[in-house]
Order: sequence, then structure tokens, then C-alpha cells
Amino acid sequence: MRLADKVAIVTGAGTGIGRAIAIAFAREGAKVALVGQRSKPIEAAALEIGDAAIPITADVGHSHDMQRILEVTLERFGKLNVLVNNAGVLIAGTAESLSERDWDHTFDINVKAVWMLSRGALPAMRQAGGGSIINVSSTLGLIGAHNRVAYSASKGAVTLLTKAMALDHGAEGIRVNCICPGIVETDLVADFARQAPDPEAFRATRVALHAIPRFGTPEDIAECAVYLASDESKWVTGGAFPVDGGYLAGKA
Repeated sequence: MRLADKVAIVTGAGTGIGRAIAIAFAREGAKVALVGQRSKPIEAAALEIGDAAIPITADVGHSHDMQRILEVTLERFGKLNVLVNNAGVLIAGTAESLSERDWDHTFDINVKAVWMLSRGALPAMRQAGGGSIINVSSTLGLIGAHNRVAYSASKGAVTLLTKAMALDHGAEGIRVNCICPGIVETDLVADFARQAPDPEAFRATRVALHAIPRFGTPEDIAECAVYLASDESKWVTGGAFPVDGGYLAGKA
């Protein structure tokens, strides 16, 4: 029980990586607030976990929801030790093809929401004697990619927000790290594959980019999150951890 007596908030917890993280945290003894925009997926995930979980339907793109997420968690569980900022969006496009609305929406969800919920969590973590903030960035927060200009820029911002916050709050016992997943088997990736002219070729081409020849699973990312939430990583902060099957190994 590596997370016994810890309380965590996980955003984007209804599906994919967020759901896997919430389930892994509960398995390791944590109590978990599952945050998501759609009520049915987070309620289903919370039901699977049991009494150690509460679902909170909220939109991290709306600032008025941020305080409610924290208030509900503290009212139910009494403290906060871990925050996982996982909710995110990916809108494909180049600097020319993206609309201003798509650019703003990407940064509102991928960057502003991470900052605002982290800012709100800091007082509760200080009161708890410290804590761990885990931001889900991306390999594209470390390198660029074709047709991903807003996504790459936003995830790059998350990576450096992580490092700056780690410097600001390390002396308070609050650690801040980010995970940089590669291509993971999620609904989002499945949608992109289905939209390709040849879905099988799409997958095969991208699998070939990895030293370990497969896409990741949400559980691959969850195991890294458990480590960063646990006391095993008590001297780890400001890190950007690629969990990518070796995708970045051959990149300069």
C-alpha cells in the first residue's frame, strides 16, 4: 500500500490515463477524487473503486469549478496530498490552419487549468505538511511534431511550469513533476487512427518509431504516477519523465 493515508485529486479521470491513475492510486491505498467533465464515466470509475473514491463533475476550463473541486475533496476526505493534472485536449493544426478559438481553448485546458488548480491546491498541501503535484505533459512537451503547433506549445509550457513550481515550493515539502507520455492507447489516439486514410498503416508507422514496438497503455503511465505520488520519490522534484517506449531515445 504505497499510498496509504494519502488523498489525491485526478482530473480527466473518467477515461484513459486519468482513469488508470485513479484506479492505481486506490489500489495502493489512496482516497481519490475523480474529476471529469462528463458525469457518467467518472461515476462508473468511482463505483469500480468503491468507498475510497468520489466523482466530481467539473470543467477545468471554468475557473469557478476549481474551488469547488478542492472544497468537495477537503470536505469528504479532510486533506490533500496529491494532485494529478491530467485533463487535456489535442487539436491538430499548424500556425496557419489553427483558429484563434482553438489556440485559446488548448491553452485554457492544457496550461491555465493546470496553473489554477495547482495554485488552489498549494495551501491544502502546506497544511498537510507537503504534497506531490503531477502534471501530465507529453513527449511533445519536449520536442515538436508536424501539425501539432498548439498542443506542442501548450505541453512545453506545462513542462516548464512544472520546473518553475518545483523551485518555488520544494522548501515547503511540495514536489512538482511531470510525466511525458508517448503514444498511448486511448480514445483520442483511436479517433485519430480511425480518421486516417489507412488506419492500419497509421498504427504500424507510429509503432515503428518506438524502441519497444507497441503503443503504451494507460496503466504504463499510471505506474509512473504512483511512484511520483509515493514517498519513494521524496527527493524527486522538477523532473520531466518520458514514459514513451523509447520514442525519444533516438531524438537529439
